Amino acid sequence: MSKHDDEVSLRHMLEHAREAVTFVAGKDHSDLEASRILSLALVRLIEIVGEAANRVSKTRQKQLSQISWLLVIGIRNRLIHGYDAVDLDIVWQTVTEELPSLITILEAIVPQRDS
Repeated sequence: MSKHDDEVSLRHMLEHAREAVTFVAGKDHSDLEASRILSLALVRLIEIVGEAANRVSKTRQKQLSQISWLLVIGIRNRLIHGYDAVDLDIVWQTVTEELPSLITILEAIVPQRDS
């Protein structure tokens, strides 16, 4: 048995991906380069998405083959281990191109919570 709950990890992926996408709404790449706070926030949110993905059991990952697990976890690893050489172009691409697709997939998987 996994020490992490797959459904909780999937929810964390969804929530943090949504938050990252919300942070860039109405912004462009130059805003990312101009704001250290924004860049640090996005890097951290991407790291959390990747860490949560890594906590999803291999069995559940196989069931959810529409998610690019290696990509999601890999970007987290690049950011964590390459903290001194973060490429903001990759951060921007991840948040504006990759995370919206991931959100769509996760919204179909993760049950809606009542407010």
